Formats: sequence, structure tokens, C-alpha cells
Amino acid sequence: MIRLASVSPRRRELLTQIGVPHVVTAAHIDESVLPNEAPRDYVQRLAWSKAQTVWEQDKSLPVLAADTTVVLDDVIFGKPQDRADALRMLATLSGRTHQVLTAVALANADGIALRLSVSDVRFRTLTTAECVAYWETGEPRDKAGAYAIQGKAAVFIAGLNGSYSGVMGLPLFETAELLRGAKIPY
Repeated sequence: MIRLASVSPRRRELLTQIGVPHVVTAAHIDESVLPNEAPRDYVQRLAWSKAQTVWEQDKSLPVLAADTTVVLDDVIFGKPQDRADALRMLATLSGRTHQVLTAVALANADGIALRLSVSDVRFRTLTTAECVAYWETGEPRDKAGAYAIQGKAAVFIAGLNGSYSGVMGLPLFETAELLRGAKIPY
């Protein structure tokens, strides 16, 4: 049994998929990007901070935390602030290849271990009407880069080089490495 420092239903589904019993505890941290912070440093810092914050609150179970961000031209695309922001993100990603960075951290009595998953995702060219219709589904509202690969946006994906589960928000290969290292069955 572990504690998942995330309320993401996708992360819960992925842990269940690999047979990891878990309880959920939200990690409340400031997710602001620091001045001159590189995207890889940012996503790793957030995963680390989430794991550490929840571990310090309750050390009864190992804590697994993750953070995902979309990056294009060294610009971080977080969760959209509103409709206009989501449409801007989707238009910028249209017809281009971007990276999805997902860091995963595991905190326990031995400390905090961290892994990073990097995936390249290529979008086909999108029309404005498609982007508006996608926004209206409600799906992009709380997603990094304003899209969910496992949802309706799957039709936008022309190619993926990397981890499908990492793009969803919890890279299972890296997660399994951390669990194995901590002798947690999966």
C-alpha cells in the first residue's frame, strides 16, 4: 500500500492497472515556475516537493507523487487558465512536435527517489473549429497543454515517441523502477 500524492483519476487508474493498492492525499504546493527554471528542473522539483510535502504530513506509507508538463521551444504549457489560453496552446501545438515531461518521485524512510520520463508527441494540423469544439467538451480544462491523450484529443496525435502512460501523467516504467527499488510489490 502506498499514498498517492495526487487527486488525478488517471494516476489512480494507472496505479490500479499495475496492481498497486493506494490511498489518495492531495499535495498542496505552489506550482509557479521559478525565474529562469528549465522545464526539466521545474517538473522534477514539483514531483519532489509533492512527495516531500505529503511524506512530512504522514509517514505511515510510502508516498508516490508525479508532475507532468508540456514543453515546446523551452516554453512550459501548464493547465490552461481559460478558454482563450487553451485555444492559444492548441493552436501553438498544432502541426508540431512537443515534449511531455513527467517526473515521478517516491518518498519513504530511505529518502526520495526520482525518475523523469520524456516523450515526443506530434500533433497533426488542427483547425480553429476543432480546437473550439474540443474546449467545449470540458476535457482540456485541467490538463497540461490543454489536452488529454487518453481522451478525445487522441485524434490529434499523429505520432508518439516515448511513454503513453507518461503522457497521461504517470510513466509506469519509471514508476515500477521506483517501486521495485523500494521493495513495493506491483
